[in-house]
Amino acid sequence: MAEPSAKLNTSYPTSPSAEELKDIFQQVTAHSCPRHYNFHMHTHCSDGKLSPGGLMEQAIQLQLKGFAITDHHTIQGYETACQWLENWRWTHPSSWSSSHSKRKLPRLWCGVEITSSLLDVDVHILGYAFNPNHAALKHYLQGAAPMGQDRQAKLVIQAIQAAGGIAVLAHPVRYRESPEDLIPAAAALGIDGVETYYAYDHPPEWRPTPDKTERVQSLAKAHNLLSTCGTDSHGMTLTRRM
Repeated sequence: MAEPSAKLNTSYPTSPSAEELKDIFQQVTAHSCPRHYNFHMHTHCSDGKLSPGGLMEQAIQLQLKGFAITDHHTIQGYETACQWLENWRWTHPSSWSSSHSKRKLPRLWCGVEITSSLLDVDVHILGYAFNPNHAALKHYLQGAAPMGQDRQAKLVIQAIQAAGGIAVLAHPVRYRESPEDLIPAAAALGIDGVETYYAYDHPPEWRPTPDKTERVQSLAKAHNLLSTCGTDSHGMTLTRRM
């Protein structure tokens, strides 16, 4: 397994699950999403249309290798999906992964999307592979955006990392400030990565927007940040945004 990125704030504990996910992020390319990995999607537990079970059915049909449910300010969808997956294993004993099976179930990581303030601009920070029961994150998982000081990006990043997770700046070219300003500011606060591969122009067939992806790729490399990918699905299919 790859060593943690030099940019990571090693003063915070990191779970084995997060270490594995970091290794995957280091291998993500423009072709990883949406049929191999997808680390940004929503259920009806926040502002998506899919039920957690419906999302899981699609993830299995797509034969995803790994993914994360990133509902806003809640892990209810993730928890429901975990229970759905456990039930599915018991009802499909011949289908799920074993030492003699060629088909493996997708790996589901814990995720969340938190509204934060960075350079006095509202941004979204994705958290991955954290301990969902950790006290540092409790008040960020109550179903509503944080207010006041709790909204500051520095505190959100620290809370995710304190819970053993990975903090990532979502879709950095969608905000009122440029990624050339936001990404260095987030890096200075100790963020672990950026959502490099994102379809800003919402094409019928999902693919990262070329010019914007190149800008984010360059900034991620310059600041030694991990790169992630995701469809940011809110509709009824995981292979596009809406």
